[in-house]
Amino acid sequence: MTKKEKAIELHNRGFNCAQAVSCAFAEEIGVPEDVLFSACEGFGLGMGGMGATCGAVSGAVMLAGFKNSCGDPGHPTTKASTYQLTRAITGEFEQKNGSLVCKELKGVETGKVLRSCPDCIMDAVEIAEKVLGL
Repeated sequence: MTKKEKAIELHNRGFNCAQAVSCAFAEEIGVPEDVLFSACEGFGLGMGGMGATCGAVSGAVMLAGFKNSCGDPGHPTTKASTYQLTRAITGEFEQKNGSLVCKELKGVETGKVLRSCPDCIMDAVEIAEKVLGL
């Protein structure tokens, strides 16, 4: 099963977009699925109400932190490189889909859907694989 297929299967089981993307990579980043599931819960549905960043993108950005962070709160040395990965993820997603904002992707105000949730999930997984080498 590919990561895209796994993420879609998780979404079909009721995971939100952020949970589906991040949990598809639990094994690769060495974080238990239940931890990722809990950490991403508030990021779904555009930060809980469609008005903000797409959950699928948020899940991919969370993966960037887990993959790249030095994990040392006493001596944080990896913020700049993690921000660079984040810009690569968000930039590629926005270029491909025309927005990072859930309500814009779903056409809430315009009636024009730019991308479905499953397509956003598959795009975020693909971008995470590419940018993060997962």
